[in-house]
Amino acid sequence: MPHARLLAIAALTALVSLGGCSTGQDIQPRLKALDTQALGVQAAEPAPVGQDLTRWWEAHGDARLSALVQQALAGNPNMQAAASRLQRAAAQERLARGSDMPQLEASAELSRQRFTANGLVPPPVAGTVRNTGTLQLASHWELDLFGKQRAEVQASIGQTRASEADVQAARVLLSSQVARSYVALGRLQAQADVLQRTLAQRDDVLKLIRQRVQAGLDTSVELRQGQGALPDARLQIETLNEQIMLARHALAVLTGQAPNALDTLDVKLDALQQPALPPTVPMDLLARRADVMAARWRVEVSRHDIQAARALFYPNIDLVGHAGHNAIGLDRLLKPGSWQWGLMPAVHLPLFDGDRRLANLQGRVAEEDVAVANYNQTVLQAVQEAVDQLGSLQAIARQQAEQRSAQGHTEAAYALATERYRAGLGNYLHVLAAEAAVLNQRRQAVDLQARAFDTQFSLVRALGGSLQPASTFPSEAQTPSQTLSQKSGDPA
Repeated sequence: MPHARLLAIAALTALVSLGGCSTGQDIQPRLKALDTQALGVQAAEPAPVGQDLTRWWEAHGDARLSALVQQALAGNPNMQAAASRLQRAAAQERLARGSDMPQLEASAELSRQRFTANGLVPPPVAGTVRNTGTLQLASHWELDLFGKQRAEVQASIGQTRASEADVQAARVLLSSQVARSYVALGRLQAQADVLQRTLAQRDDVLKLIRQRVQAGLDTSVELRQGQGALPDARLQIETLNEQIMLARHALAVLTGQAPNALDTLDVKLDALQQPALPPTVPMDLLARRADVMAARWRVEVSRHDIQAARALFYPNIDLVGHAGHNAIGLDRLLKPGSWQWGLMPAVHLPLFDGDRRLANLQGRVAEEDVAVANYNQTVLQAVQEAVDQLGSLQAIARQQAEQRSAQGHTEAAYALATERYRAGLGNYLHVLAAEAAVLNQRRQAVDLQARAFDTQFSLVRALGGSLQPASTFPSEAQTPSQTLSQKSGDPA
């Protein structure tokens, strides 16, 4: 008869649980992840946390830049915060894994109390003051028959992996920011050098004007023009010096130092090497972008969260037990007659909860749609950034070729205008016009040189921290890789 009751209860519970869980089966995610292979992006595994795909900045041959990047990776507060978030995710993963295991705890309780004379305890204990003691082991195990805890563990693992990818993304972003700030400082200092040369040229021309005025070959008009050109150049130099100061402060803070720590830093763009790009850049490098990997992991997390939410429609089965000694009177605590134990299996199923489980499931499904949308946007943005930066590098190379040609002509024109002025065959306005053209070309040369470095740094970041072929990464099943052609800048 007892067995019949248990079977009846089990059958009733199964029917109710099946009826309950069926109400959530029609709630499914709406969005689908992009077919990344159609975009030329193949699946890949992320680099281990704390390990750069390559130390890409070392290819530029500047020891000071390498030291600043390493210092930033070690001391930047954003990196420290990302590492702390990873530790938190790892702790949550351990917590979830522990919840899936049987729990066992030991307890010891000692008390002294007066037992009421009118309560449940009979004489001779009733109405007396006694010592009581308990020594006990208690256990609890929630049977994961429907996968709720397994799904929660997998979700926590996914969160840890996403946090690892976030750390890697922060490393790549920070290293590229340091390199770009370094080049930006070098650009300002190179512009200041151009203006210093211009100031020296204008000073030489002013000396020539004074000689010609003394000889009666020029008037005070040319003298005033020559004198006015000097403070204009000094004004521009002072403006650049202010920008250099601010750039040094920003770079120092970016590397986790006091703002004035880099006040003596001088960057020479000509000392930076520009490594040549490979003939083709593998598109599957995009899949190794840490932000793409983090977005992909968060989609997996949301899917496991949905599985855990669906499992709530099934019964929750707990096994609770205890064993130990309990006695009134400490002298009796360890005697055989004080031994006690208990086993309490329990089945819990909410029959009516105001649709809270249903709402929870709907929320989890919506979260997956959000995660999929974020993943799709991240992939599209990654492809666009890579194609844009590679296209810009090609355009900058063409611009540099044309600028070098233009600068050669303007330098020659300026030298000729100066010689004609010395010989009395031209006026000073021609010299000023030629000098303005030279100054503009020199500035353009510096700007294009800095842009070339900056764009290459951005391309490295867009490709997840490397321009190396996929064979240099952890081995995996490879399929024919799509590439970004350096000739066209479009997916091959």
